[in-house]
Amino acid sequence: MGAVSAPSAPARTRVSARVAGIAESATLAVDAKAKALKAAGRPVVGFGAGEPDFPTPPAVVEAAVAACTDPANHRYTPAGGLPALREAIAAKTLRDSGYEVAPSQVLVTNGGKQAVYETFAALLDPGDELLLPAPYWTTYPEAARLAGGVPVEVFAGLEQGYKVTVEQLEAARTPRTKVLLFNSPSNPTGAVYSPEEVRAIGRWADEHGLWVVTDEIYEHLVYDGARAASMPVEVPELAERCVVLNGVAKTYAMTGWRVGWLIGPADVVKGVGNLQSHLTSNVANVSQRAAIAALSGDLDAVATMRTAFDRRRRRITEMLSAIDGVECPLPEGAFYAYPSVEALIGRTLRGSEITSSAHLAELILTEAEVAVVPGEAFGPSGFLRLSYALADADLEEGAGRIQRLLAEVV
Repeated sequence: MGAVSAPSAPARTRVSARVAGIAESATLAVDAKAKALKAAGRPVVGFGAGEPDFPTPPAVVEAAVAACTDPANHRYTPAGGLPALREAIAAKTLRDSGYEVAPSQVLVTNGGKQAVYETFAALLDPGDELLLPAPYWTTYPEAARLAGGVPVEVFAGLEQGYKVTVEQLEAARTPRTKVLLFNSPSNPTGAVYSPEEVRAIGRWADEHGLWVVTDEIYEHLVYDGARAASMPVEVPELAERCVVLNGVAKTYAMTGWRVGWLIGPADVVKGVGNLQSHLTSNVANVSQRAAIAALSGDLDAVATMRTAFDRRRRRITEMLSAIDGVECPLPEGAFYAYPSVEALIGRTLRGSEITSSAHLAELILTEAEVAVVPGEAFGPSGFLRLSYALADADLEEGAGRIQRLLAEVV
């Protein structure tokens, strides 16, 4: 009788299912591909990155240079942020949105993305559902899944101005629903909810005991008289179940400095602070000192940027809307255009049948050397996102190439 072999150990994957299930950031992937082609000498125009093309204001840079020479900034500081920065964020929040919070309600993070991840980690247990209005920023669902949550998409199309209604949210609510993600002004659509719409959604969330995580990073980039209404200001009774996300990246052209924050109830801020103490400790002190200078100064820099973005949003909307089969609403906020290309799917371009907006984006990159992000990164197919935070000449060149290429669609 032969020897009985021992049972083999179960096969182990090299990467955990949790991490393997995370999709790459589509916006960063498109931007990286565009930059790689440029580095190879190709004349690519990139509409992919959500990043102001302006330099950080000089006074902010000068504050960072001075901070480098102070030995206090060469050491660990509180994980939740420098006390002076937390105070500056509280003062800025009152100034800009009318929301009065204590510095102890503020936690400083390594950019806005860390604030998103840590907030979801603090609020979502495995199986908890997150209502996610779509089109949505590509990081939201991945962050929710990493926390064990289940994102539930609620889609609002072009005919609704890319804004969900209370009725849609109620139809998607289940006993497992715990959190609503809210983003206005919106990435990727540029939609801005009116104060009345914000109040209606907030009161609905409060009625059903839901948490609201509201991302206000584009609060200063609004046009045509639109106003970025803050959820806890419009619905103060919701404040104890509301987390506000923000940062310096968009307002002060500081994407590379990596300073964001969250504002919330004491138990959430404490929990996130504990997590961050193990995850990253404090944000780089020089960046925090730069953020103090930005928030304590005036808003002249954002006014200059907003004027340029306003001009560009009108021009890109005009150029895209002139293309047969493309419908592009004029965005009220942020710096994105989100045209519908649904009428082009199924038609033919240079011998290739267009099967999706992802396929169309690929054709635009290969045939016209213009980088755009397909709607699949933000929800359903049939759309493209173009960031108009680039030089006017590049915008004209890139949109012109798209016009000429799509004129060949049959």
